[in-house]
Amino acid sequence: MASLDADIEELDSLVADSLAGDEVYECLLTVPGIGPKTAAALVTSIDISAFRGHDELASYCGVAPSDRRSGSSIRSTSPQRGGNRQLKNLLIFSCNSLIGTDNRFGRYYGECRARGMRHSKALKAVARKRLKVIYAIMRDAVPYAA
Repeated sequence: MASLDADIEELDSLVADSLAGDEVYECLLTVPGIGPKTAAALVTSIDISAFRGHDELASYCGVAPSDRRSGSSIRSTSPQRGGNRQLKNLLIFSCNSLIGTDNRFGRYYGECRARGMRHSKALKAVARKRLKVIYAIMRDAVPYAA
């Protein structure tokens, strides 16, 4: 176990060193709740030029609602089952650190809970909102500004 932990730390440092000069990586580190591992995973997993907008990126990551259609009725209440499961989990679990904070995303989580959303659904809503910011930062390579 100790040798595996050492290997993991060595790989983490290699990835961080290779991304240290990357402008998008540095800008992602300014977003609340995104640390070096999350930023590295986002930079290496997402080619932002492949997406026309944040809605397509949200669908790719699996945090966009799926439409249910019946005749002329369209309901978008069900969660999407598809998408990149690793990115979806990364985005949602990284939102756990925002609970109870006074930043924009922590307040939004509180608002979602006050409206009666369950914890998991509120986390997904925060992840979706934060993904809009992540898309803009990756597209424009500018630091986060609240």
